[in-house]
Amino acid sequence: MIVPEAPTPARQKRARRGPREARRKWLVAALPALLMLVFAPLVLRRLGRLPETPPATQAAAPLLAPIPASAAAPGGDLPHINAARAMQYVREVVAFGPRPIGSDAHKKLEAYLTAHLKGTTVEYDDFTAATPEGSFPIRNIMAKFPGTKPGVVVIATHYDTLMRVKGFVGANDGGSGTGLLLELANQLHGAKRNGYGVWLVWLDGEEAVRQWSDTDSLYGSRHLAEKWRKDGTISQIKAFLLADMIGDADLNIDRDENSTPWLENLVFQAASMLGYQSHFFARQIAVDDDHIPFAKAGVPVADLIDFDYGYNNVFWHTTQDTLDKLSPKSLEITGEVLLGTVRLLDQK
Repeated sequence: MIVPEAPTPARQKRARRGPREARRKWLVAALPALLMLVFAPLVLRRLGRLPETPPATQAAAPLLAPIPASAAAPGGDLPHINAARAMQYVREVVAFGPRPIGSDAHKKLEAYLTAHLKGTTVEYDDFTAATPEGSFPIRNIMAKFPGTKPGVVVIATHYDTLMRVKGFVGANDGGSGTGLLLELANQLHGAKRNGYGVWLVWLDGEEAVRQWSDTDSLYGSRHLAEKWRKDGTISQIKAFLLADMIGDADLNIDRDENSTPWLENLVFQAASMLGYQSHFFARQIAVDDDHIPFAKAGVPVADLIDFDYGYNNVFWHTTQDTLDKLSPKSLEITGEVLLGTVRLLDQK
């Protein structure tokens, strides 16, 4: 388990106090200087010493840094996630209740995902996983969107929830990424994109059945990475981007030490161009997640994860992981940064 660092205490302001008479004398002495500061620019402009500020530059500077034309979507459109729709998907996912592998709710969620992907090329990776609690059916779901450039960028999440905590609905851990990828499917659906193909992958069996270990976790991602290694698909994968726990209203995506450094840098570049850099990489930690099997197979990987969910990560893997802790804006930020990263990859 990764223990987040303790937050830095807020700085306290120091109040200045002194005799009332001393303060009055100081104000009287300082008044002429204050008046000079206020009126000097006006006088100097009258004398021609200072140029007038052009009206066009008087407005406040934009908060979002412009994206270069080369990083824009085909046709010049900038990426934009429908935050309200993404959040609605998350609500509908969480409404199924706890969704551990082997449960009825898990099967219903599989059908829900398939229904939403109608009209898209969808493939399944089905197998039976041997776990400490017996055998369970696992299904990885893949939606494939072709591109004009040879190669594929994978954007993945996991859709199962923790088994060993009764009543765990996983709004953030499982739900947020699942809903966001459905919205990404909306953005990618349609004409062939001008760049790499994009595969959206809903991985199954990420959570441990009994206790997290190398063999009791990441069931879906370990199987899919090995399958792609054997059939040669792995050589087509230019990058693997993972979205896990990305819905926290207080969004702070960690820089993952187990991810590929240059790809993490590209994620931060995309975030910076969109004006979202303050939500990324303030902290660096090592995360074991669904990207690890693909990293071991030689694929460049980046895990977008906010592993500080509530003070000292108190909501993680508890029944407090509920919808009221999430924000549509966090889904929007993560989704746009993912799409921005894909567009930067297109240029490589």
